[in-house]
Amino acid sequence: MVAGIKRRLTTAAYGAAWAGVRKVPEPAGRWVFARIADAAWRRRGKGVTRLEANLRRVLGPNASEARLRAVSRAGMRSYMRYFYEFFRLPELGEERILTSVRDLGTYRILETLREGRGVVAALPHMGNYDHAGAYIALSGAPFTTVAERLEPASLYDRFVATREELGMEVLPLDKGAGTVGALARRLRAGGLVCLLADRDLGSNGVEVEFFGEPARVPAGPAALALQTGAALLPASLWYEGRNWVIRVQDEIPVPDSGTRTEKVQAMMQALTRVFEQEIAAHPQDWHMLQRVFTADLDPARAPRPESARPDEDAATGESDADADADADADADADADADPEPEPEIDGETGEDTPAPAEDRVTAGGSGPVP
Repeated sequence: MVAGIKRRLTTAAYGAAWAGVRKVPEPAGRWVFARIADAAWRRRGKGVTRLEANLRRVLGPNASEARLRAVSRAGMRSYMRYFYEFFRLPELGEERILTSVRDLGTYRILETLREGRGVVAALPHMGNYDHAGAYIALSGAPFTTVAERLEPASLYDRFVATREELGMEVLPLDKGAGTVGALARRLRAGGLVCLLADRDLGSNGVEVEFFGEPARVPAGPAALALQTGAALLPASLWYEGRNWVIRVQDEIPVPDSGTRTEKVQAMMQALTRVFEQEIAAHPQDWHMLQRVFTADLDPARAPRPESARPDEDAATGESDADADADADADADADADADPEPEPEIDGETGEDTPAPAEDRVTAGGSGPVP
């Protein structure tokens, strides 16, 4: 009964957000979502504490508690900015979607596709990948991705419909649904598949070193590339003021020797090294509010024997909107400034800056409504 009530409340909250953000002026909407982020950050629910546990690895052992809290606060604002922009994205129009992106390398995707070769674009949970997806699709590269099913089904269907409206093909990440086979067919036909690749949803992933610690990541991106001959290209996303940045880097090469399992592990390790560099440069835009490091995982998710064959568990990660929103964003929005303002992270430079008296939104957000 409690679970049913929670699902109904979640559906109602998302429905209100979908309807509300399109009616409210953009500066006001951004300000409200930043206040929601601040309220969740102050509550320090499980999503925030997990985010901070992950950020400790990124910032290193010498980072102060104040530095960690500053980055996690900016991270929650970045996370809620993602939701605000997702709800509003269909209203932006093609011109703004195309002109608000600083493009650092998507030509690598487009040139590979023009050669008739498939591409697996693998990325971490950074920035706004729905906006990036819309940008890629409008640039002439429609693509396929996957989404973990949500409860209730009506909420999942609405997320899928929004993404399909933006030019994406969304397949369910279900056992027995043939999702991985469908992805392989798209790649063999010279198509583009985009997969989140910094968190293993099941227990069939591979173990890599991530910020100096063991972590579990999905085998699917490398295994699909190896199986189909597609190029595995790392991508990363972050915010830059009101705009977005997309960086696509050089192909992850297939090792010359080793078993299939060893090749998949080596490719995922190389991919993770790229993720480390990008996350370290923009830690506030890494939206990882779930467990990712092996030391933090539940015993039930302990590693099982490795398999380099992609299956329904190992294929990929899920999107922020598809996760359970561990940010505790259902906290009441509190627009009051903190009694003692915390240091914040400037969205442009990533440096510590003192919080202004008016509690200005950082990490690319807007200031309070006059």
